[in-house]
Amino acid sequence: MEVEHNHFSHLKKPLVYLPFQKIYAMSIVLKKGLRKPTAANVIYLIKSGTDLKGTSLTADEIDFVRKQHRAKHQVVELNRYKNVVYVVYGDLLGTRETRLETWRKNGNSTQHMIKKAQVERVVVIPVVANKEEVLAFTEGLMLGNYQFLKYKGDANKLRNSLTQVDVYMPEMEDADLDRVVLLVDAVRFARDLVNEPDSYLTAVQLSEEIKMRGEMSHAKVEVFYKNKIEALKMGGLLAVNRGSLNPPTFTIVEWKPENAVNSKPYVFVGKGVVYDTGGLSLKPSNSMDTMKCDMAGGAAVAAAVHAIAQAKLPVYVIGLIPATDNRPDGNAYTPGDVVMMHDGTTVEVLNTDAEGRMILADALSYAKIYDPELVIDMATLTGSAARAIGSVAMVGMKSKSDQEFDLLKKSGDLVHERIVEFPLWDEYKEMLKSEVADLKNIGGADAGAITAAKFLEHFTDYPYIHLDIAGPAFIAKRDSYRPIGGTGIGVRLLFDFIQSKVG
Repeated sequence: MEVEHNHFSHLKKPLVYLPFQKIYAMSIVLKKGLRKPTAANVIYLIKSGTDLKGTSLTADEIDFVRKQHRAKHQVVELNRYKNVVYVVYGDLLGTRETRLETWRKNGNSTQHMIKKAQVERVVVIPVVANKEEVLAFTEGLMLGNYQFLKYKGDANKLRNSLTQVDVYMPEMEDADLDRVVLLVDAVRFARDLVNEPDSYLTAVQLSEEIKMRGEMSHAKVEVFYKNKIEALKMGGLLAVNRGSLNPPTFTIVEWKPENAVNSKPYVFVGKGVVYDTGGLSLKPSNSMDTMKCDMAGGAAVAAAVHAIAQAKLPVYVIGLIPATDNRPDGNAYTPGDVVMMHDGTTVEVLNTDAEGRMILADALSYAKIYDPELVIDMATLTGSAARAIGSVAMVGMKSKSDQEFDLLKKSGDLVHERIVEFPLWDEYKEMLKSEVADLKNIGGADAGAITAAKFLEHFTDYPYIHLDIAGPAFIAKRDSYRPIGGTGIGVRLLFDFIQSKVG
């Protein structure tokens, strides 16, 4: 691993330095309850009014809960003053995917009630709910408890009250609950990264955060700094970085267990543009407001690989995260430039705001050295994708990977990080033809999400899936257990996809 820290003295420093590894949102202890509580704060999970007979509620309380449910309340609160009781209704009907998402959303709704009541500890008692549904409920409860308070002066006053959840269910295993904690923490890590401002999270700092996380997960982390990136002739990443005072990084996260079920790795590639002004093709001011989120794909990839490693899943996976900011400095790359990419392809730059595909192309080309089983890239790549389907799903396209794409979509439906497939037909490549180079870096006014993916496909020769997460990666309004700001989209998707490889 090449280290260049001694050359960073001239770099922009964080305006406010606060150690990233501190927990900004109070961690919740999740564990198995060993005995049925008598006077604790309780959450009963049921599916119909008849299930209320299996609770400790009085006849009057049961009558109240039924009336509230008839008034369309899925979560009903009973404040007994000495303790608080929550009754949560799940779906009787619907697909498995729909039922699990209902439980997650109800977990989030319960968390909001818990916060208002300033409850610190609860016991979950599934009267009628199977293990998978209980885990979905606790996942929603804990994901909904997320807060990013690092820069709040009154953080201690704002912290959510919930600190411990006990699950009283004899058939529940400690390992099941540990998996929820691990995955929620991985999502929180990704959200924290996305929510960090560029004043702290430079490309170098992003690589440092991923390295520190590797100490916890035991995944191997290697960082290429600028000299190594130049030696590898990653022209796309270097071109985008030319307008920045801070150097680029290329981070590799590897989990290769001895008992891996695959010899050829699954490779995840995540876009790591830590801030995007558009470069010389400058964005309007209000379009820059949220551009600290342009590394959400890189955050998701790093968090997912670390979670896979912490769970010790017997699958060989690699994450690649090219990172830089994109700024309009005096030496910034310009429209009209021709850039030589890592694989020797020449690219005519017609829009410097199409920078994500430039850095991803180098990473996709580099991925060939691994002879991968499959490569999935994840990026906040195009406004076109966000305009097409909004924030409720991500856009996906595939090449030579029909079966794997179907399995990935299945994982997406299960964890409710859904994928809408767009075509990747060869006709779209015509829009990328250049008169002066091998390719242009943009197509045209139409089909922007597709031509971006078609550009990236050029740099692959293996089974490949492209995921554009521009819509759901960063949201302006809370969506159930997905908070305002970074959502951590993609972490649970990639984890479930890899977990499905081992049953």
